[in-house]
Amino acid sequence: MSLRNKKILLGITGSISAYKAAYLCRLLVKEGATVKVLMTEFAKEFISPLTMSTLSGHPVLEATHDSDTGEWNSHVELGMWADMFLIAPASLNTMGKMAHGIADNLLTTTYVSAKCPVIIAPAMDLDMYKHQVNQDNIAKLKKYGCHFIEPESGELASGLCGKGRLAEPDIILDELKKHFNKTLPLINKTYMVTAGPTYEKIDPVRYIGNYSSGKMGFAIAETLAENGADVILITGPTAQKTIHENIERIDIFSADDLYKACMSFFPTVDGAVMAAAVADYTPGKASEDKMKRKSDKLKIELSPTKDIAAELGEIKTKKQMLVGFALETSNEEKNAGDKLKRKNLDFVVLNSLKDKGAGFNYDTNKISIIDKSGKIDNFKLKKKNEVAADIVHKMIELSSSAK
Repeated sequence: MSLRNKKILLGITGSISAYKAAYLCRLLVKEGATVKVLMTEFAKEFISPLTMSTLSGHPVLEATHDSDTGEWNSHVELGMWADMFLIAPASLNTMGKMAHGIADNLLTTTYVSAKCPVIIAPAMDLDMYKHQVNQDNIAKLKKYGCHFIEPESGELASGLCGKGRLAEPDIILDELKKHFNKTLPLINKTYMVTAGPTYEKIDPVRYIGNYSSGKMGFAIAETLAENGADVILITGPTAQKTIHENIERIDIFSADDLYKACMSFFPTVDGAVMAAAVADYTPGKASEDKMKRKSDKLKIELSPTKDIAAELGEIKTKKQMLVGFALETSNEEKNAGDKLKRKNLDFVVLNSLKDKGAGFNYDTNKISIIDKSGKIDNFKLKKKNEVAADIVHKMIELSSSAK
């Protein structure tokens, strides 16, 4: 998983290995995290605040207030803002202060205010690391709930060789990912999501299609992945891009392509969200050559496509979840409710073309969620990524209640 949208406080203390914090910060930002850097006074002797400010994209926080601007840096707000407080490198001095509640700088004051997990990556000479005082402090901090990334063994700045080197930034990054993974509600789950339109071929240059952009389906896929799920995204022709590394993208063209892909993947997944705008009809037989104009009228015989959601509803097991969409223009709730029952859905997402800002090609959507119990949740107009969060929240809620 990536760290996209995660808010991380990076604390840097007085250690020669502080230079590694620059690369670590760059990795965190590259993974999509928002990083705010706290530095102790001694840390500035090893790496400049300008470097860290440039790499993080935010001013470095050094004291409870900025003497130049008079601006207050609230340790309470910082502690509430962060999803993770990472202290790397952590010196013996700083860990000693943390273990004994000595809050005499912004970093240690923020530590005692932090509501988020705290991860400590120590760095010091081997005798300092092995000293009983340090080991007792580490034991205290573990007892208080801090997590540690063990230092590595090797050549140290003193010229000695032993345990005390700051773990490499790549290793620290992996440990952060593992930690976030443990707390994600959909970890070890796999979901199939369909998105975009289908194009039904008339001849080599023409097709029957619809206005779907795929934005809603892609937003749902991203949100599922951000919550820990592996996602199989089956999409019709669209300009949308996938971002999250947990998404496997399968590109299809027609309703029949979508049917074959869904029937292949559905038996292996924990659930599916059917957000694609699938053509209800397709030309009986596409012309192999471009059709020339021969008269004022052209008749194309259309045949119904397979009802993919209904067929998945027939083979769905009790352990699987199936979510459908209903885009309506009249009798919205009744038609959506009928679809829910007819296709054996766990819930249906209803939106209406009558609602301004909802439907195809918009960056926003306005939905209602109707579940099997008949409960209806109505939502205001939101950005599609926020709508996706509402839909995925409902999926998590139903999954939790089914356990």
